[in-house]
Amino acid sequence: MRVISGSARGAKLKAPHGMNTRPTADRIKESLFNILQGQILDAGILDLFAGSGALGIESLSRGAARAVFVDKSIESINTIKDNLQHTHFMDKADICHNDALFSIKKYNGRWNPFDIIFCDPPYHMGWCQKALLSIDEYVLLKNKGLLIAEIGADEELNTEDTKFNLLRSKVYGATTKINIYEFMADGTSRGE
Repeated sequence: MRVISGSARGAKLKAPHGMNTRPTADRIKESLFNILQGQILDAGILDLFAGSGALGIESLSRGAARAVFVDKSIESINTIKDNLQHTHFMDKADICHNDALFSIKKYNGRWNPFDIIFCDPPYHMGWCQKALLSIDEYVLLKNKGLLIAEIGADEELNTEDTKFNLLRSKVYGATTKINIYEFMADGTSRGE
């Protein structure tokens, strides 16, 4: 696992040991950041279920202003700290050792709304759906901010009665789907 582009390009990143995390494959990360390339500069990033912190760190390398990393595993938190120190981004990062869903509620009003939120929980456990609903309820995204949901290839997220519009969905291989949603804080749909 490595940083693909930007100021920390080529830096190798550690991953937490064991089967509890599933780092986003470099080819998926490269495809995703090619889509996001015009949105990263000076952005505020929230990396939920952060694991190694690779998505937030890739964002910082490409010019994001700040990133908040949230994970409940102490091993993941220690790995994120190591990766941030290695890439020299510790001064642009906040690390939250907590459950992602609890953190959304706990920090409601303390975090400024983000430009981009990465949500990459374990597949098939319903956590991405719960996070999407909480992000909508607590308005953690700016108007037209993006939620990047990494889910199982056969999973679907329900955005009915939310302010999220699906912009694109792509399946990678047999196991992974990336959905990109735009948050319309004023409640308008994309065509309005």
